[in-house]
Amino acid sequence: MSRLLKHFAHATRLLFGQVSAGRGLTVYPDDRFLVSYPRSGSTWARFLIGNLLDVDEPVTFLNVDARVPSIYMEPDRVLRCRPRPRLLTSHESFDPSYKTVIYVIRDPRDVAVSYFHYCIKNGHIPDNYPLHDFVRRYIAADVNPVYDRWGSWADNAMSWLNMRQNQSGFLLLRYEDLVRDPKCELTKVAAFLDISASPERVHRAAQLSSADQMRRLEKQQHHLWKQVNKTRADKPFVRSASSGDWRSSLPQTCVEQIESIWEPAMRALGYPLSKDAPAAVV
Repeated sequence: MSRLLKHFAHATRLLFGQVSAGRGLTVYPDDRFLVSYPRSGSTWARFLIGNLLDVDEPVTFLNVDARVPSIYMEPDRVLRCRPRPRLLTSHESFDPSYKTVIYVIRDPRDVAVSYFHYCIKNGHIPDNYPLHDFVRRYIAADVNPVYDRWGSWADNAMSWLNMRQNQSGFLLLRYEDLVRDPKCELTKVAAFLDISASPERVHRAAQLSSADQMRRLEKQQHHLWKQVNKTRADKPFVRSASSGDWRSSLPQTCVEQIESIWEPAMRALGYPLSKDAPAAVV
């Protein structure tokens, strides 16, 4: 009976447009998608691209869902009313209906660290949860049912790379390259989306989307941003916003766990393994 009641409740919510679109999104041929595994820099990319697209009003945490909507924050009926062509953000694994995709990839060791702190922020794990246990669950895509449906980091990334890499309509955007030179990467995005973007426009977008600016906005708007307003305000959503944080944050045993399972995917994506580092000269 409880299963029947749950089914009825879901059907009712769906009927009244209370269920987010998710995998059930109505996809149009001219849709553009910003796809990533969670905690890979998609929110930063939403700010960067949103500020590139609109030169009138800077992106904030209060308008980012209107400018670059997430398919998980609104029902399909609402998203169908968005002006086209739509730029939507998604964490889904490969979907053949997505014809134009920017895929944001990040070193899985850094993703593990960011994901760990995000789960503490959301109350999914306690502050003192063992990092070793979390990494084991992260590799197995056994963190939280809401997130696990997108697969593991390697499942998600390689589903897109295997099916779309080097094809038209697909751009691989590396988080590490965004950190190193955001203006260069934004210029690539502008060309991919066929946006006329002057160096001044690209510079403006990068400045308005800097980590410091996003941290200031988060402090001001945390309690109003629907995605995080019910999470812990003492744990920031925008953390280090850097690459290579895993070197000082992950125990070597955790690093070895990740690298041993995902070595083929990491090598395919250009992420050197710790064992590849040259031996120290003594």
